Amino acid sequence: MKRFSILAVILGTACIATASPPTVEELWSHLFTNGPVVWQAPTNNLPKSFWTYKKILPQVFSSSVISNAIVLASLQKKGFPQPSTNQIIIWEPSMENLSPNTDDPLAGSFSILPDQATISYSMPHFDLDSGKDIPSDEAIVKRARNSAVQLGLDPLKLMQKPLTFHVCSFDENGHDNTNSQICGRRIYLSRQIDGFSFYGDGDNFSGGFWMEFGSHGKVRGFCLSWPTLQRNVVSLTASPEQIVTCIKSHKTFVMPNGDEAGYFARLKTLASAKKLTVTKITPYYGEGTFGEVPTNDAANIFVTPYAELEAVADFGNSNATVRLVSPILSSEVTRLLGSK
Repeated sequence: MKRFSILAVILGTACIATASPPTVEELWSHLFTNGPVVWQAPTNNLPKSFWTYKKILPQVFSSSVISNAIVLASLQKKGFPQPSTNQIIIWEPSMENLSPNTDDPLAGSFSILPDQATISYSMPHFDLDSGKDIPSDEAIVKRARNSAVQLGLDPLKLMQKPLTFHVCSFDENGHDNTNSQICGRRIYLSRQIDGFSFYGDGDNFSGGFWMEFGSHGKVRGFCLSWPTLQRNVVSLTASPEQIVTCIKSHKTFVMPNGDEAGYFARLKTLASAKKLTVTKITPYYGEGTFGEVPTNDAANIFVTPYAELEAVADFGNSNATVRLVSPILSSEVTRLLGSK
């Protein structure tokens, strides 16, 4: 059974603390098989069908978008690249006498990647900051939204996700950050497609715009991901019965709770659940095709919908909330259930 791209990222994070992680099949083979899977999630607001989309690449960014991004990164002294299909990377060395190169872990960089439809920036010494006088959440939201407009984004096609924080490894003097002082605050303005946002909070970034602000309001980094999308295929929405069958057939997966070190242990515990009740379904868009991983590290060219399910696992004497990711297209359910 193949994993789709978001799962590879999630399991990569969850495997950090595990010397010999079990396979996907081993993890899922006993999930939710000891009792019924009950559907209680309202579906009145779900559309009858969803479009899948295809990226039109490369994405050539306009002169105004590029120049505004350069200013946003405070790199005017480096000049202003012209629109092109070529990859452009501007390295900002960590010290004046240091030659910029990709091996310098302290260097910052500004990149334009037309083949990935992204423009991004990371400040030098990204994991070193004092975290003093970080702007208020209100100020961060305002600055990020203004910046998004400067980069050519339509505010009506953006959905704000909850702000997150960044804890640097070192303080402004290069000493270990033993107090876990927050050094940055990040906002993710997710792209919306047909009224639905991309999955993630800016750390698991797919589509839209994120910015991170640090001490005294400086821009620590940002990333714009905005390919031109073309409608590809329209598909009927999967029924609750189809999704329940996917759960029982181990074609969905359990989401970890952030950087959850005990992810695999929790999966083993979930194997003893006597009942699973699905209470909520939320559609999202994401890159790739559910259940598949591009071969040879090829870039995902499709953007497709899927669902996050909220559920309650009943162990008889206790309950636990569970989040699962599931297909939401009837055609994908049919394909997954037909695969071996």
